[in-house]
Amino acid sequence: MTNQENSPVYIMSDDAKRTVGKTAQRNNILAAKLVAETVRTTLGPKGMDKMLVDSTGEIIVTNDGVTILEEMQIEHPAAKMIVEVAKTQENEIGDGTTTAVVLAGQLLKNAEGLLDKDIHPTVIAKGYRLAAAEAHKVLNEVAEEVGNDDDRLLKNIAATAMTGKGAEVAKEHLASVVVKSVKQMRDERGEVEVDNIKLEKKTGGAIEDTELVQGIILDKERVHNAMPRVVEGARIALLDVPLEVKSLETDAKVEISDASKMKEFFDMEEGMLREMVDRIIISGANVVLCQKGIEDMVQHFLAKKGIFACRRIKKSDMDKLARATGGKVVSKLEDLTKDDLGYASVVEEKKIGDEEMTFVTGCRKARAVTILVRGGTEHIVDEAERAVKDAIGDVAAVLKDEKAVGGAGGCEIIISERLRKFAEKLSGRERLAVEEFANAVDVIPETLAENSGLDPIDSLTAMKASYAKGQTWNGLDVFSGKVMDSWKKGVIEPLKIKTQAINSAAEVAEMILRIDDVLLSGKVESRPMPHEGI
Repeated sequence: MTNQENSPVYIMSDDAKRTVGKTAQRNNILAAKLVAETVRTTLGPKGMDKMLVDSTGEIIVTNDGVTILEEMQIEHPAAKMIVEVAKTQENEIGDGTTTAVVLAGQLLKNAEGLLDKDIHPTVIAKGYRLAAAEAHKVLNEVAEEVGNDDDRLLKNIAATAMTGKGAEVAKEHLASVVVKSVKQMRDERGEVEVDNIKLEKKTGGAIEDTELVQGIILDKERVHNAMPRVVEGARIALLDVPLEVKSLETDAKVEISDASKMKEFFDMEEGMLREMVDRIIISGANVVLCQKGIEDMVQHFLAKKGIFACRRIKKSDMDKLARATGGKVVSKLEDLTKDDLGYASVVEEKKIGDEEMTFVTGCRKARAVTILVRGGTEHIVDEAERAVKDAIGDVAAVLKDEKAVGGAGGCEIIISERLRKFAEKLSGRERLAVEEFANAVDVIPETLAENSGLDPIDSLTAMKASYAKGQTWNGLDVFSGKVMDSWKKGVIEPLKIKTQAINSAAEVAEMILRIDDVLLSGKVESRPMPHEGI
């Protein structure tokens, strides 16, 4: 009888790879730390920029955390989980992505020391959960109330979000534009519909030329040169229907036996197009904004009647136009009436840079607005747009929660010191994890100091000494190297940024720590193994 007890049993394919135990944990932690280190130098007012070049040679210069991580095309599975933290932060707030990623990386780095002491990952995860909950509690206790009408404070919050980015040179002007646009989008329930703030960027001029338009700017020009460039008292038809003769969906042939039949065919087609234009004229519209195409003959007829028209407008822009002008998007031309028309005091084609754009402005109680972002080069405009997005997210978060905290690392000092006191109340091994969580939070003020050319130990010591003396918002002035009252200096951030960053960082750290087995199945020749970097 054959002895089969020692025969190997294969349950995976030959090309599958597996990493288990402490090796898997170390590799995952290493990948997460590398991601955090990549963006760490971009944190703060004096953070550095990254130049990202894709396979086609396109260049992005930015210090925006989520943009950097998305463009890096990271493949390592654990590293991708860290990227998700940045994406979540971006989707929830629009700012604080670098803070969240750096904190997640530091939590995992500190967990390594605990793993070396043979503390089980689940114990560390429990301690991190306790610390995150306590940090959340502390933040809500120390957060300051922010009034919705306190424009000066809101502008400080917007300016803080843009400090250290390419738009910093005009942050006062941009902050004013952002606050005005966000407050306008606030509804009766206190919700801010930031999707109704359209960002249109155009190269040319300076960042200071960025302006808020009470309406919508379309990157479109009028379809016919004979149309008026300016229409005052615009009555706007928003159409989601092609102004052209429909083509047959099935293959078909039209046979014409003589010239008279040919003329009849063209006359019939022209009649159909004239009927479309007549319906628009009867409605009283003098501006047509169409999501679909507009036939050349229809363009001619509209131009003869002095009607301004644009075609192939994006659906998202059509929705914003409807909110801004009070009009309705019509999907069936036969149903168009004067009640469906939107209103704007002026619809005008303007030349911005080297391109024509259509401005729909002077809308009554506009529920959608446009910020036209300007800059000297394409890269500057792109970075300014990202800065404005961050500021919009911050101001919207404050208007919703009506709470903010001091920035410049002062908030993190409060959290870390309070967590150390909280740890003293614990008796189990979780206490060590809470203490390491507190140490990890200190990475934010440390990084701010490092990126500013200051000694991180001296700066951190000075901030903690200031906290011990009773100063509430003991932030780091990266320009003088001294401790300042960040609230009085106007360095203010939304409470939501901090709570979201801590929650996301703690959750992803716990998840990665609990992984002790990594399976890469299938063909992996082109995919890096966990120990091969990111």
